[in-house]
Amino acid sequence: MSTELRNFLAIPYDELEEMNLKAKKQRLDRVDAGKIQEERLKYLTDEKRIKALTVMFSDLEGRLHMLDYDKKFLLKNYENLTFDGSSIRGFTAQRESDLRLGIDWAAFYWGPADVFGPGKVLVFGEVIDKNGEPYTADIRSMLKVFAEGMHKKHGYTLNAANEIEGFLFAGADAERRYHETGKFEYVNTGGYYHSLPGDPLRSFIDTVAEVQRSMGFQNEKDHPEVAPSQFEVNYNYAEVVAAADHIQLYKLVCRQVARNMGLTACFLPKPIVGVNGSGMHTNISVSENGKNLFWDPKGEEKLSKFGYEFMDRILTHGNDLCLVFNSSVNAYRRLDPHFEAPNQLKASAVDRGAMVRIPIGNQRSMRIEVRAVAPDANPYMVMYSIFKTGLEGTTAKIKDLRAGKERYLPDNIYTAMEDFRKAEWTTTLLGEDVKGRYADLKQASADRCPRLLGTVVKDAEVQFHHEVYNQYLWNQF
Repeated sequence: MSTELRNFLAIPYDELEEMNLKAKKQRLDRVDAGKIQEERLKYLTDEKRIKALTVMFSDLEGRLHMLDYDKKFLLKNYENLTFDGSSIRGFTAQRESDLRLGIDWAAFYWGPADVFGPGKVLVFGEVIDKNGEPYTADIRSMLKVFAEGMHKKHGYTLNAANEIEGFLFAGADAERRYHETGKFEYVNTGGYYHSLPGDPLRSFIDTVAEVQRSMGFQNEKDHPEVAPSQFEVNYNYAEVVAAADHIQLYKLVCRQVARNMGLTACFLPKPIVGVNGSGMHTNISVSENGKNLFWDPKGEEKLSKFGYEFMDRILTHGNDLCLVFNSSVNAYRRLDPHFEAPNQLKASAVDRGAMVRIPIGNQRSMRIEVRAVAPDANPYMVMYSIFKTGLEGTTAKIKDLRAGKERYLPDNIYTAMEDFRKAEWTTTLLGEDVKGRYADLKQASADRCPRLLGTVVKDAEVQFHHEVYNQYLWNQF
């Protein structure tokens, strides 16, 4: 069809960056939600080149869902958007399926037209229950309520940044076709920091970095990782809800860019046995009125007492939370000590086998890094669990977090599910209903896969992995 008569929104990358950074600052400055809504509605009304809004939300497992609403329809009906929750894994039963979708106007993004298509903008949604309250299985809403509560009660701002590793494989449907091919094919075998300009991996990384930059991510560095065809594109910290949103957008951008190149961006934690797996190292800190509460120039490793207590609670509940951080059968292949696995329940400034690392920092950057998080975990559940546990969890008052008896995270999903189900703390975190739904989803996936991992990635652990879920594949079981 001819495009000559169309006049859809397509904004240059440098202008996109300015617009997205302005929106990001409004969010960081906590500009009144009503004022932002008014501004966005006026913009949508005045900007005739926009045809639709892509509204995004995540299910209980962390899989991103997107609905396109016609702009004119949305402007009239944004306070009464409904959808069928029974079609979303982990949401409502069929007999009580109707849910509402609110718009988080502060979480508004302009995307490059050559990646997302012209005439569209993106915004995150909030799932609302029949009673008008945030829906408890929408963990993004739970995280937002908690973060706002911490700011109102204590003046805390919860900060996070993630280092998300992934693989780039040949073919546009490498994961969905794994049960047919039985293998993933590298596009680059250079290894850490090594990729020639113009090869597929370097071109992919460059394009992802350009898209992220245009969307206000404020990039830091990007490079090939240790394993063949593995990548990492790092960006700046953000307030915790925005940081979790960035994770979803990062993976979306990577997948879309790869698809445009006829390739697959894969976030399975360990898609190939024998090489390093992929992690999602989660760097976190808490600030109060601009002061980093994790910084103490006189503290051990420059980490404050507040920071050590936060870290102690994470380690105390490490086994309880392992299923949150490592939510798939495949994730337990990564917790292998032969490949720098962060599976030891301890903290260290130097040992990369520790679950928590204390990086070198200064007054601005002092943080702790939770390393035992897989890239396929629900980012909202990860952030919510880390911060609520670190601030409100119980503490074992461990005398020396880097010494003593060796303690390890589970090496299989069944042990992790058992720890998760029996832990009182996970009930406090999620509530009995949502906790049960989440555990049942993990059980269903695990039961479709071989109970013992072995040395070969099995078809089922890819085929029934929540990030490549679709009815066609699951119905083959």
